[in-house]
Amino acid sequence: MNEVVEARVREILSTIIDPHTGQDLVSGSALRGVGVADGRVSVDIQLGYPALSWQAALAAEVKAALEADAMIESAAVSVSCRVGAHRVQEGLTPMPNIRNVIAVASGKGGVGKSTVAANLALALRAEGASVGILDADIYGPSQPRMLGLSGKPDTKDGSRIEPKINHGIQVMSIGFLIEEDTPMIWRGPMVTQALQQLLSDTNWVDLDYLVIDLPPGTGDIQLTLCQRVPVSGAVIVTTPQDIALLDARKALKMFEKVNVPVLGVIENMSTHVCSKCGHEEHVFGDGGGGRMAAQYNVPMLGSLPLDIRIREQADGGTPTVAAMPDSELAARYREIARNTAARLSLQARNKSIQFPKIVVQNT
Repeated sequence: MNEVVEARVREILSTIIDPHTGQDLVSGSALRGVGVADGRVSVDIQLGYPALSWQAALAAEVKAALEADAMIESAAVSVSCRVGAHRVQEGLTPMPNIRNVIAVASGKGGVGKSTVAANLALALRAEGASVGILDADIYGPSQPRMLGLSGKPDTKDGSRIEPKINHGIQVMSIGFLIEEDTPMIWRGPMVTQALQQLLSDTNWVDLDYLVIDLPPGTGDIQLTLCQRVPVSGAVIVTTPQDIALLDARKALKMFEKVNVPVLGVIENMSTHVCSKCGHEEHVFGDGGGGRMAAQYNVPMLGSLPLDIRIREQADGGTPTVAAMPDSELAARYREIARNTAARLSLQARNKSIQFPKIVVQNT
């Protein structure tokens, strides 16, 4: 009888789709175990990505679906998260103490890539992950200001530098090593060498994700960085505007050429809502990011509005996810973070580094 009930449990769970991965709980390998005793069922679900704000809802959905079946008297559902390390480009070695590197890129400047990168890092942390961010824009570093940090980084041994920490995330940028108004008059090889040093000489501590805010463009510098930095996946940031989409497509193709999986597209400045009258309009066009995602068969991770608060909060050193954690804007960033991490969880694992990482459990 217990075997029949267990089979029924698995059948029911195969109808519940994880909206972040697009897979059901059984075929997506989220179901870790089923226990059955006298009509009482216990289910253990483990997600491969951080989803702190969604775990309770998932547990409730699974419990309701199971208890609606006549064969099941009651159900206890446990949902946890474990972030694994995923494969990087062939010939590159994963960074120690970093499970996954996510590159945030855009084909052109001015689309809000750095603001998205900062809020993505904060949203991943809000969902339960250990997160760092590397500002790879050597010519125009903006993360120190956006994350409210300044001053030279410390070193404990004279050879490795300690990341700055604010809002719960580890941060490194060339902006910590130069004055804010000092121009970086460097050629490409010096830039790539500086970035590699910032990446490898920083004492990152046990990160689930390191978000790299890449410089805009698809030239020699960006290509070299993608070939030398071990990246697990990339995210493309664009606006709906046709000009931005032209360059965003180039960024996507660049990652394809260096065998880095593109996790999806984020459409920034999708709509504008007037703060006076509430009228909403598509200032830069409508649906361009979605059409691009469909054209290249990659996920649309989410869209973000053109909102003055996002700009003001980033300029003030406390990005939206940290400034208004319970707002609808922060909820959008957190959904994008879950979608991004979930898509990465579908990629092949890197068996050479496996850190046990349990985030949070709801029962």
